[in-house]
Amino acid sequence: MSNTAKTPNERALFNGLVGSGAVLIFDGKGGMTRHEPDDDHPAVPSGGFKLVVGNSKGPEFKLWLKNELGEFNSGLVTAPTSRSRCSVLDDRALVILRVVRPGAEPHDVGRQFLTIWIEKSRVIIASELNILDFLGLARVEQVEHAPTSPADLIARLALRATDRLEPLIEMLGDRLDEVEESLITNRTERAQDNLEHLRRTLISFRRLVWPQRDALTTLEVEDLSYFSDRDRLRLREAALRTARIGDELQALSERAVLVHEEIIDDRAEQMNKAMLLLAAVTVIFSPLTLITGLLGMNVAGIPFAESGAAFWVVCAAIVGLGLIVLWVMRRRHWM
Repeated sequence: MSNTAKTPNERALFNGLVGSGAVLIFDGKGGMTRHEPDDDHPAVPSGGFKLVVGNSKGPEFKLWLKNELGEFNSGLVTAPTSRSRCSVLDDRALVILRVVRPGAEPHDVGRQFLTIWIEKSRVIIASELNILDFLGLARVEQVEHAPTSPADLIARLALRATDRLEPLIEMLGDRLDEVEESLITNRTERAQDNLEHLRRTLISFRRLVWPQRDALTTLEVEDLSYFSDRDRLRLREAALRTARIGDELQALSERAVLVHEEIIDDRAEQMNKAMLLLAAVTVIFSPLTLITGLLGMNVAGIPFAESGAAFWVVCAAIVGLGLIVLWVMRRRHWM
């Protein structure tokens, strides 16, 4: 293979995204050879397996699937889906994994699906994702430690999917830190908006991670005849790493709940302060209002009604009474 850069069309064709796919044969010892779909392929070595990858929406690959698996099974492989899962049919398995689109922001997690059909000595992957680049198998001469079994291949796919998730999880943690910092600086309104957006993103991530863990665990415990103890150990490792990501998401969700409670408490404290201030103003002005109301009665006998200085005397008395009430309230720590 030439080391010169390929055009996008050549790259897609080489990686099986165009046409009827690409075929890789693994010897089970870390070696791999690539073949064209229409070529005569050598026999799969003992202990090895064949991998066929293709575009799940490509008409040529769909036709190949129908000829190879039959109409029912090919329909299972190419059917639209929204969740990771694992289904076992006799001694075969159908596994669906979800992968985060490269460069996606946490609030815009573009997802790509891997539909994987597993048989003894053969694995078929239907996806719009560039599988060979995803696994680091795009350049055959650089491959030294290729997957040794179908289960090892699935485990590597799951681990690569986890690798794409980890930076986004860290970014979510950083954004939650920013929300907590905004609370310290009394920017509660902004913190509330950011937190709501962050919690929606966490829910979306959890819907992605937990079903994937369950799918890997199901594949591990199913009694497929060609899975060795080492294969199940690899699948368990991938499931545990996925579960660890899920635990981190759960921890972030719990932190988000605590931050939400802090926001509620902060708003309640602000409301209490406002209500206390209003109550203090009411207490101060209630006796003053009573006095002015009595003096404003249109009846005979109002004291100092004929005195020219009465208005200023009453004003001074009202101010003095207000100051006395204010002093009493502050002394009793009511405000």
